[in-house]
Amino acid sequence: GKGKTTASLGMALRTIGHGHKVAIIQFIKGGWNTGEEKALKNFSNITWHSLGEGFTWETQNRIRDEKLVKEAWQLAKDYIKDESYKLIILDEINIATKLGYLAPEEIITFLKSLNNRKNHIVLTGRGASDSIINYADLVTEMKLIRHPFKEQGIKAQKCIEF
Repeated sequence: GKGKTTASLGMALRTIGHGHKVAIIQFIKGGWNTGEEKALKNFSNITWHSLGEGFTWETQNRIRDEKLVKEAWQLAKDYIKDESYKLIILDEINIATKLGYLAPEEIITFLKSLNNRKNHIVLTGRGASDSIINYADLVTEMKLIRHPFKEQGIKAQKCIEF
């Protein structure tokens, strides 16, 4: 449902409020600047990367999309290994795995390989694999009850959706 990225950004605000560093890597989203990105980039302890080209389920170039996901994953691994970052948000990575751009087992194997990791990793996106769900410490499912786009055909609105 709606609100997955927004919920993770709430965790980012908590983390920077406690004086820690946050890295946000967006795997799918890109091509437009959101209000969240504009606001959070003003904080010196947040690093933000939008590495996708938008909604890849509407892709025109699957090979390019897969390459971008692999590049985003490599960057994410660098941040995860950097102990100075307390929170790393991998936004829409579950969509990337669902579309077959990245194997969930690759994520799990990498995280398991790190001994005594002191940071927190948040994976967002619809359709998390069973293996990711079973490996995770915390899993939340957002359930859409009503939305003006679906119910009334209202397009995405500034300040509400982006």
